[in-house]
Amino acid sequence: MVEPAPSTVYIASPEGDTGKSTVALGVLQMLCATTARVGVFRPITRSATAPDYILELLLEHSTADISYEQAVGVSYEDVHRDPDAAISEIVMRFHDVAKACDAVVIVGSDYTDVASPSELRYNARIAVNLGAPVLLVVRGAERTPAEVKQLVELCESELAGEHAQLVAVIANRCAPDGMDEICAALADFDVPSWGLPEVPLLMAPTMGELCEAIDGEIYSGDPELLQREALRIMVGGMTAEHILERLSDGVVVIAPGDRSDVLLGVMNAHEAAGFPSLAGVIMNGGIRPHPAIARLMEGLQPKLPILTTELGTYDTASAVHRTRGRMWAGSPLKVDTALALMEQRVDASALLERIQVPSSTVVTPQMFEYRLIERARSDRKRIVLPEGDDDRILRAAGRVLQRKIADLTILGDEAAVRSRAAELGVDIAAAQVLDPRTSGYLDEFAAEYTELRKHKGMTLERARETMADISYFGTMMVYKGIADGMVSGAAHTTAHTIRPSFEIIKTTPGVSTVSSVFLMCLADRVLAYGDCAVVPDPTSEQLADIAVSSAATAARFGIEPRVAMLSYSTGASGTGADVDKVRAATEFVRERAPELPVEGPIQYDAAIEPAVASAKMPDSDVAGKATVFVFPDLNTGNNTYKAVQRSAGAVAIGPVLQGLRKPVNDLSRGALVADIVNTVAITAIQAQGDAK
Repeated sequence: MVEPAPSTVYIASPEGDTGKSTVALGVLQMLCATTARVGVFRPITRSATAPDYILELLLEHSTADISYEQAVGVSYEDVHRDPDAAISEIVMRFHDVAKACDAVVIVGSDYTDVASPSELRYNARIAVNLGAPVLLVVRGAERTPAEVKQLVELCESELAGEHAQLVAVIANRCAPDGMDEICAALADFDVPSWGLPEVPLLMAPTMGELCEAIDGEIYSGDPELLQREALRIMVGGMTAEHILERLSDGVVVIAPGDRSDVLLGVMNAHEAAGFPSLAGVIMNGGIRPHPAIARLMEGLQPKLPILTTELGTYDTASAVHRTRGRMWAGSPLKVDTALALMEQRVDASALLERIQVPSSTVVTPQMFEYRLIERARSDRKRIVLPEGDDDRILRAAGRVLQRKIADLTILGDEAAVRSRAAELGVDIAAAQVLDPRTSGYLDEFAAEYTELRKHKGMTLERARETMADISYFGTMMVYKGIADGMVSGAAHTTAHTIRPSFEIIKTTPGVSTVSSVFLMCLADRVLAYGDCAVVPDPTSEQLADIAVSSAATAARFGIEPRVAMLSYSTGASGTGADVDKVRAATEFVRERAPELPVEGPIQYDAAIEPAVASAKMPDSDVAGKATVFVFPDLNTGNNTYKAVQRSAGAVAIGPVLQGLRKPVNDLSRGALVADIVNTVAITAIQAQGDAK
């Protein structure tokens, strides 16, 4: 039987510096959101020896099992040596990749060699030989709408000359104030077309890249801030006061080490309220600060990265200006910016229809995460993040705001939170920042808490102290409807996060147990595991609560609930207190939710594997196809989810708390930025359901 050919799209451009990698990354995400196995192929790689950083970036975000070596066609040298033989090699290598994919993003050459008018035509030949339609990317920078249109017409003619099929056009790096005119000019073509504005951040080098370009080394500052992009370069040849007048966010100041007035001025400006947040300082000429100034600088403990180089002023400035920032796997801010740009400017459904991408019945982790974000974005809720002093929270907040997943309130000292975010290069301007200790809500919250806890002898004075705690303050915001949900726990214990919820928000009617589920994203499906984080040794009644709540949570996230009440025994084959507890819990579930498919006690293999189920429970509606797994105790559940996560490479999203009247979710203290973003999206979706 012949395997169906994968859907393909060939991303080509007629010149360099079009920002093609931004478009490729966005298209790749669109495909990963709808298709199970999405691969990447690079017909002509930048170099036969050095790694292709664009290919590495795209492979990081792809979902097919394709290695770097498999994803490479030929080198420029191969093309120059024998163009026809190179195409034959490309076709052969591509078809090896296609066998493992449902869709493939093919990224054309980059004009890193000597560009010639025939390079687009050669890319068109490759596209035809691979049977791939072409998405054309042109550069709008420093061009009028008429010039952009003329360029597309020329490219259209080149493609037609090779019988390549043009399916869409994107004009990238357009001047923001001329976007409408360029889009209007492109509307005359017979294919969908979009315009993307110039975003300086995407071309900006990081301080680390500048350090490499000037053959420099770090003199002082926070090494983590070397990831920050330098948005502007300024040679500090004037007096300190005139330099201070000209500072802007993300600027790099170049000055020799003996200009102590400049060094001290910009260091203090970076820390001072009301001044821009700088990207860094470069001390040129191989000159170090005077020992007394060096001692003073050390005493100030600057976080601002200060680099040194042996190059003179002219050579330093030239090297810095020549350095173009790369979007690679280690530049999360650029990646987030590129994805947000494509999400907001390009109609994914229209493009995928042109590429003819079939719908998939499989749900991969990337598809599930994308759907989470899309659902959260469809009805934006306000989520409170109490841990504003944690860099991961700030980075996640920037991503959430940039991709419009939710509105945010961040708790902490406003000046400190915004200053640190600026240092990290994270834009949280759209977030509300509140300090519980000085907030106007404090007295109102204290009075409310006193009333809620008066049966415990709570006084107003003690309530004020309690409400100054970030977890209590954030929880009260949710209770009062000022925020729709809360996400915390990156730097605090689970108890610190959820104890206020027990006291203030309380459980939903009919449920007396607050529990949790992990949404386990396997290679081809998503399962719900409960409870793996909250209740250590649940009773039969609590297990029933966990099962009913877990089924409801699963349904909310698009998982059809079929509940397996897990035990070391299946059916009536085992006896003992532990089995009896699960058997009784199963009956409680059937009484409370007779419409819910549930089976128990049942072993894990019988619950998930059809072949085992047919032998052990052939007549069960759940065995072999369970989607919700309820573990008999926390020890079993926690170890099982971690074993599946590590051994099977599953993505574990959670813990998602359930049973509360309003959504509050706990983070692992080892949570990554992506974990926090997913948890915010989940909390927002829970809030949408509560609102309905």
